[in-house]
Amino acid sequence: MNKPAFGRFLIKDLVGNRYLYLMMLPVLAYYLIFHYAPMYGVLIAFKDYSPMKGILGSPWVDFKHFETFFNSYYFLRVLKNTLLISVYSLLFEFPAPIILALLINEVRSRSYKRVVQSITYMPYFISMIVIAGLIRDFTDSGGVLNSIYMYFGGDGTSMLQNEGLFRPIYILSEIWQKAGWESIIYLAALAGIDQGQYEAARIDGAGRLKQIWYITLPGLLPTIVILFILRMGNLLNVGFEKIILLYNPVIYETADVISSFVYRKGLLEFNWSYSTAVGLFNSVINLTLLILANWISKRVTNSSLW
Repeated sequence: MNKPAFGRFLIKDLVGNRYLYLMMLPVLAYYLIFHYAPMYGVLIAFKDYSPMKGILGSPWVDFKHFETFFNSYYFLRVLKNTLLISVYSLLFEFPAPIILALLINEVRSRSYKRVVQSITYMPYFISMIVIAGLIRDFTDSGGVLNSIYMYFGGDGTSMLQNEGLFRPIYILSEIWQKAGWESIIYLAALAGIDQGQYEAARIDGAGRLKQIWYITLPGLLPTIVILFILRMGNLLNVGFEKIILLYNPVIYETADVISSFVYRKGLLEFNWSYSTAVGLFNSVINLTLLILANWISKRVTNSSLW
């Protein structure tokens, strides 16, 4: 297509779909203002940033802050904790909405299905502050979960004072909070599977388990792969909000992750350059994992983001 023809086509498309482009503008503005514009601030990872001097006026120190982080005691600790929590999330949290969607899909009563969906969706809409408060109350001395834990041999002290229990508490609370909401995508994908395949399978004598194995799961596979790739791109972005609300100095050894470490160094200790360097390291690793997961998925399943 030559330039004049392309120009006419572009103008015609803009005029014909002007309302769609207008609807797109707020989303575009959001990403430009809150995601792309702040990338300019990454420069302070390579500087000794001072608010009085500004970003451009602060002196360059090259990779000083990266070297300080890599050589510090905290590097292996926060990297290990972040990787372990992320891997546990992949193993236990990621399959949870898939399993829930499969179970809901097998329910034949519409009213019962609506009740189950509503109950499992609700935790997602509760404020993180409230969620953290509930977890603290349930795991505190005399709390419901702590009482159950004592029955199986627990010592009765607050479970959040036990560094060995933090990761299970965090993962289980994430499953409880997010599984119902995340199952919506899989339920939508299940609705798009040709029902004629199930009818043909039933005529051939296939039971429900075989229908799930040979029809449902293959139909869900492209959605699962895409969401898995996206999860890999955020593997090290363990949500610091809940961790900061739940952890304490007693359990830093297992609860402190990269994002919470960046929060403490940047906002509490005002070490902006150092915390930016740690955050940039985290983002580079996530980008690498995203590209690698997309490449492997494209070669193995022919499904990928690009």
